[in-house]
Formats: sequence, C-alpha cells, structure tokens
Amino acid sequence: MTTQTEKPPVASSVEPGGFARELEQLAELATLVASARDAMSDEIVARLSRAVSEGVTLLDRLTRNEGLMRLLQVLDRPEAQHLLLGLSKALGQMSREVAAAPPARGGIAGIWRLAREPGTQEALRSLSVLGQYWGESMRDLERGGSRSP
Repeated sequence: MTTQTEKPPVASSVEPGGFARELEQLAELATLVASARDAMSDEIVARLSRAVSEGVTLLDRLTRNEGLMRLLQVLDRPEAQHLLLGLSKALGQMSREVAAAPPARGGIAGIWRLAREPGTQEALRSLSVLGQYWGESMRDLERGGSRSP
C-alpha cells in the first residue's frame, strides 16, 4: 500500500502491456545486434573495407576528370535531360520495330524507300549537326582552347 508521499512503481505508471512490449522490442534489438556481430567475420570486414576503399578511389578519380565533370554539368541542364529522355524512348521504339520487321532485302530500291522517309532525313541532319559541332570542338581542343558547350 502506497502513501500519498510515495511515488508509485514505474511499471504501474506505464499503460497496461506497454512495459512488456518495450521489453520485447529491446530483446529483438539485442538479437539483431548479436546476429550482426556474429555475421561480421574477418573476411566480410576485409571485403567490405576493400570495397569502400575502391569506391572512394573511384570517386576521387571521377571527380578529378574534368571532361566527366563538364559532361555531368551539361547533363544537368533541362534541355539535355529532355534529349536523353527522347533518346531512350526512341531507342526502345527502334528496338521493338527492328525486331518485328522482316530483314531488309537490300538493293537500290530499299535505299530509295529509306531515303524518302522523313525520319531518315531528320536522323541524317541531326548527325550532320552533331558532327559539325563535335569537329569544331575537337579542332578547338587541338589548338589549346576550350569553348563551353
């Protein structure tokens, strides 16, 4: 029997069943920690440390690569992301269409039909413009300059 000046025991201040649930969760946590400790053999620790070390080395090399850093900056632009999304969609559609079509028979007539397609003309124009700017960039690098894209 408690008097008014004495505090009630801790267990009675917790809602019914709450203390038991907390003890059960604590036991589960202890089991998890013990299992993780048992699973961490010397070999696993060595492999994990090698993987982390190689990952840090790779990250260091990648961040020192000016060309890659410039490419990542360009790819961060909305127009580049739009271009990549369009390219991925086009590649998927192309692979399905080519797989479903019969093999090309070849010959001048086939080339003529292909040349009349608007998509062929757009592709050639896109590759031509890409080649023009890529060539200019390569010549600029050879001269020792660096123009921004």
